[in-house]
Amino acid sequence: MFISAESNAQTGAIRGSVYEKETGEPVIFTNVYLKGTTYGSSSDVNGLYVISRIPTGQYTLMVTYLGYDSVSMAVEVKADEIITQNLYLSKASVTLDVVNISAERQEARTETKTSVTKVTPKEISSIPSVGGQPDLAQYLQVVPGVVFTGDQGGQLYIRGGSPIQNKVLLDGMIIYNPFHSIGLFSVFDTDILRNADVYTGGFGAEYGGRISSIMDITTRDGNKKRFAGKVSASTFGAKVMIEGPMSKQKEAGGASSSFVFSAKNSYLAQSSQIFYKYINEDGLPFNYLDLYGKLSFNFGNGSKINLYGFNFTDNVNNYKTIADFSWKSAGGGTNFVIIPAKSAVMIGGHAAYSKYKITLKDNINPERTSEISGFNMGFDFNYFLGR
Repeated sequence: MFISAESNAQTGAIRGSVYEKETGEPVIFTNVYLKGTTYGSSSDVNGLYVISRIPTGQYTLMVTYLGYDSVSMAVEVKADEIITQNLYLSKASVTLDVVNISAERQEARTETKTSVTKVTPKEISSIPSVGGQPDLAQYLQVVPGVVFTGDQGGQLYIRGGSPIQNKVLLDGMIIYNPFHSIGLFSVFDTDILRNADVYTGGFGAEYGGRISSIMDITTRDGNKKRFAGKVSASTFGAKVMIEGPMSKQKEAGGASSSFVFSAKNSYLAQSSQIFYKYINEDGLPFNYLDLYGKLSFNFGNGSKINLYGFNFTDNVNNYKTIADFSWKSAGGGTNFVIIPAKSAVMIGGHAAYSKYKITLKDNINPERTSEISGFNMGFDFNYFLGR
C-alpha cells in the first residue's frame, strides 16, 4: 500500500482547450498525446482535453487533426500538479502522393451504428438540398428509420414512434417543434451549428422524458479574432449571420468573449408567384422567421459561460375566408463549464426555459390558443483521478 501511494504521488496531469487559430472556435475530437508514450486524450464538444496520471518528467505535447497543421510543444510534468496548456491549430490542405493499388477485390467491412448518428455542418452541406440551402431537416430524411410527414410543419417519426415521443435540444433548450410549416426546413441555421447527435435508441438517462429518440444540437461560438458575416438567398428565403469578438482572444492566454447572431426569413408567398405559374395571385401561404443569438465568455483556465436565446415563428395566412394559423417557439438559457485552478474537478451545467404556442384565428369563433412551456436544468461533475 505504501509503495502504491508513493507511486501515485509522482504523477501529474495536463489539461486545456484546443482552438482554431483563425477564429478562436474550439476544435472538437482532436488527438492530444505525449509523443513517444501511450498517454493521450481527445478534445470534447467544448474543445477541452485532459491527460491524467502522467509520470513526472519532460515530454513533448502534440495535437493532430485532419485538415489542420500538427502542433507540438515541450512540457514538464511535476508531481501532484495540473498544467493548463491551450493549443491553437491552423487550417492546412492535405497533399497525398500517387498511390497504386494492385490486389484482388475483397468485401468491404462496414461499421453499423444502430443507435446514434453524429452530424456535422460539413456532412449536412454534402447532400443535395432543396432551394440551395443545406438544412438539418433534409439531411435527416436520408437517415435510416426516419420519416417526415404532416401538414403542421414536418412531423418527425423515428422507428415507429410518434412525434411527441422525440426530444429535440438546442444548447440544452427544449424545442417543441423544430420544423417549419412546409416541412422542408428546420429552425436551425446550418452556419451556426457545431454538431448534432441523433439518438434513435440506447440514449442515456440524462436525456429522460422521451421514449423514441433524442436530437441533441450544439451551436458554435462566435469568431473570437475578427468580425465576419454571411448573407445568402434562395428561391424560398434569405438568411444572414454575423459574428465577432467583444474582447479578442490572445494566444498568450487570458479571457475573451464573442457573439453570433443568425436570422432566417422566407418570402415564399412572393417568390412562388414568379417561379410557379400555376400559383394564384396570393402566392403560397407559408412564411417563417427564425432568430437566434449567443454570447460566449471564455476564461484563460478553460472555464466558459454561454448565454443564448431564440425566437422561431411560422404563419399560414392564405385562408382569408376561413382561418389564419400560426405557431411560435421562444426561449433562452445558459450553460457553463467551471474549472477551478489547481483542482482535479470540472463542473458543468445548464439552465433553460422554452415555450411553444399555437394560435388559430377565424371569422366566426374567438381566437383560440394552445401553449406548452418548460424549464430544465442539470449539473455534472468530473473528477480526474491520479492528477
